[in-house]
Amino acid sequence: MNMTKEAGNTEAWLVLVASLPASNPALRMRVWRALRSLGCGVLRDGVYLLPNRGSLRQTLRMQTEEIRQGGGSANLLDAANSSADEKTDFQRLFDRGEDYRELMARIGKFEAEFAALDQSAGRRQLKLLRRDLEGLVALDYFPSAGKAEADAMLAQVESMFLANLAPGEPQAAPGAVVRREAAAYRGRLWATREHLWVDRMASAWLIRRFIDPAARFLWLERPEDCPAEAVGFDFDGAAFTHVGKRVTFEVLLASFGLDSDPALTRLAALVHSLDIGGSAVAEAAGVEIVLAGARQRCADDDALLDEAARTLESLYAAYSEAPKEG
Repeated sequence: MNMTKEAGNTEAWLVLVASLPASNPALRMRVWRALRSLGCGVLRDGVYLLPNRGSLRQTLRMQTEEIRQGGGSANLLDAANSSADEKTDFQRLFDRGEDYRELMARIGKFEAEFAALDQSAGRRQLKLLRRDLEGLVALDYFPSAGKAEADAMLAQVESMFLANLAPGEPQAAPGAVVRREAAAYRGRLWATREHLWVDRMASAWLIRRFIDPAARFLWLERPEDCPAEAVGFDFDGAAFTHVGKRVTFEVLLASFGLDSDPALTRLAALVHSLDIGGSAVAEAAGVEIVLAGARQRCADDDALLDEAARTLESLYAAYSEAPKEG
């Protein structure tokens, strides 16, 4: 192994050589947990390896300083592989195959059991599985087939779970989102499935707020009862429904050029998370409780939309006023 200052390619490595004092068990535990959370490879006792990428150098530097301040010794070195065989050997230290297999076993267990779970418990388990997959992907420095397999399996199980909760939930259509002119959709009758939930609530709010202020809504017991003159949304065969990985709210944003609004984009991430899962949104759990409560309190879907619109309007205002990063 040759020492080098080359950074930014997969053959450049960071090597932490550390000796921890036996008299400081708290330090030993903190460092062990930190290095484990980074997914370090272990060359031998006290010698830890990471690819030289992104912010990993700064993170290991911080660990180096903590070890020294705690009475240990630590050095952070740059290294490069001397041969292709050595590169392969190093990369094997980061094989996450077994971790993906364990995660897929948990996904399979959830698939076998979710029919017996209530909605809240099922959603909690799905969010935990998604969080654990994202955490594993973050440490998968040399991805193999396991990442794609686990991601596809979880996406399929998420769809099955949501279909079990709402039998009329639309299947994602293939193809691209078509750009539309809002002028052609003014003063229209819009139709979707009754017993509104997040995507339909948010889509109806978006339609009336940004697309068709005079919109009238029809809540369908069966999607096949949608009148020919109505603009359908969020059901199979509707004019606006799931496309690819986008939920109906996201499709409406893209269709009418509203996805340039950062506040609406943040709201779309929240709707996506609550409707079909995916990347976690910090406030999602609280918003879900509020909307679930509104669903229980309101006598019909017209009242429910009015109540949900207040929450969505408040979220949009908060997102619009949020300080910009940087």
